Amino acid sequence: MIRFLTASFLIFSVFGLAQSSKKQAALLEEGKMLYRSEMTSWYGTDAFLAAFPDRDQIGGYFSYIDADSSRCIFYNRSENPVVLGTISFQDSFSVEIASVNLQRRVFSETEREYYALRNRAVERLKSDTIFKHYKNTSFNIIPIITKKEKKVYYLTGPNVSGVVIFGNDYLLTFDKKGGIKSLKRLHNNIIWMEYKEGQESSMHSHNETTGDYMTATDICTLMLYGKITGWTHHVVVSKKYQSFWNCKTQDLFVLPTKTVEKIHAAQEADGED
Repeated sequence: MIRFLTASFLIFSVFGLAQSSKKQAALLEEGKMLYRSEMTSWYGTDAFLAAFPDRDQIGGYFSYIDADSSRCIFYNRSENPVVLGTISFQDSFSVEIASVNLQRRVFSETEREYYALRNRAVERLKSDTIFKHYKNTSFNIIPIITKKEKKVYYLTGPNVSGVVIFGNDYLLTFDKKGGIKSLKRLHNNIIWMEYKEGQESSMHSHNETTGDYMTATDICTLMLYGKITGWTHHVVVSKKYQSFWNCKTQDLFVLPTKTVEKIHAAQEADGED
């Protein structure tokens, strides 16, 4: 099956058969935004803890994008928290060239909004039974603010090495007044995927509830772990479409499932497996 998927991927990559759409472009943009926020948090935490050893003061953190800069903000435990440090990244997420500012200050207006969103998300995580908790995992909370909307993604990350997790992800959206609009589960289950040396491809499937396409959280996860796993591509199979992610070029291609099945049938007719 994996050999078939690899062949299919090569065919539509070379001949440009992949379908493009506004939906696909929006998912790709959202996934890369999530990735950028998570990378800022990952490397921002490393840089901050190296410069600020007193962990007892730390109340929490969040990341956000400000123009071309990605910032990770750490704040203290007080009732009215102040910023303990700001870690900023420009073109890369290298800790060595990150800007580390340990000046205490109040939140900016934008940061106050992100802080409020994160707090609402944490409160909902503690109180709502929709969330499922699994051993050796933790939730990564990603607040997103754009001109059009405010929302928070919950991604499940592994606390053990050698594993990639898809699913058990959620989306919390807010209305224009800041009230909670909806909370939904993006995948109906959790998918633990071990990766091994020499493994080139991977895949998982979506039912109709999850949707026809690779999700923004799938894209974020693949961007975070693709190079670590050594995968060349990952495939998401649904009833109507199959989404192919190129881990090297970080491109998304989508083909109708019927088209992929025709390619498979042609390969079988030619005696290929």
